[in-house]
Amino acid sequence: MVVTRRCNLTCGYCNEYDTFSPPVQTSLLLKRINHLASLGTASLTLTGGEPLLHPELDLLVKAAREKGMIVTTISNAFRLNKSWIERLNAAGLQGMQVSIDNLEPDDVSMKSLSSVRKRLALLAEHAKFKVNINSVLGVTGERTSDVIEIAKTAAHFGFQHSVSLVHNEHGQAQPLTPIQMQAYRTVTRISPSLVHVLNYWLFQKNLMNGKPNKWKCRAGARYLYVTEDGKVHWCSQKRGKPEIDLFSYGKKEIKKEFHTPKGCAPYCTLSCVHQMSMFDRFRK
Repeated sequence: MVVTRRCNLTCGYCNEYDTFSPPVQTSLLLKRINHLASLGTASLTLTGGEPLLHPELDLLVKAAREKGMIVTTISNAFRLNKSWIERLNAAGLQGMQVSIDNLEPDDVSMKSLSSVRKRLALLAEHAKFKVNINSVLGVTGERTSDVIEIAKTAAHFGFQHSVSLVHNEHGQAQPLTPIQMQAYRTVTRISPSLVHVLNYWLFQKNLMNGKPNKWKCRAGARYLYVTEDGKVHWCSQKRGKPEIDLFSYGKKEIKKEFHTPKGCAPYCTLSCVHQMSMFDRFRK
């Protein structure tokens, strides 16, 4: 669920942000959380943009936790401080994914290790929630070795580390180069986290080699992407389908999208959708 579309960074490869949108009203987001709970939502990720630009993010976490949901968030960590960490601890946040793509910022990605290393130390010292560092492999060939150093830093702080494969504007994968493949294997040895291993066997193994995956995408059913205007979409890369207001979304819509084939599925790189769809991987 997007809590604000605005981000404090402007990374060249990202299509999920703007630089001007205000945070969604807390009262409206609380109503959306209540409706998601009525649909039986088990897990909620609060995202953006940059979710820490929402001044009451911790209240949203608390509300979803009170509904029995697993609650996580995705952040670039630039706005993290001890106060924010303590607020999220108190609210019951269970996980934060911090996106770091390179050692120094460049035109492609501003999510650099040098910019957030001190904030990672704060997380290691104060966070009661789990932290996963995620890096995008394949953004630029020159930055491939950076992913290895980021994985070492994650291990140093006691965090998990995972790798996403870069996708084009339609969410479709690009094969990795031999150098990038070697970096992926090295990262796996440094930080063999459950998330990383799961992604590898679910879909990344084939995509890295330019091969499609045969699976049943349940976007719009087991996985919902709720944008800042309250519309339900398949995912962040397929906005516009089905584009139905969340408050009108019910069992009928879930069943329809459950059975709707997704033509983009064979080369999809979105780990969240793969993970939520794996429960139906062997259904006819």
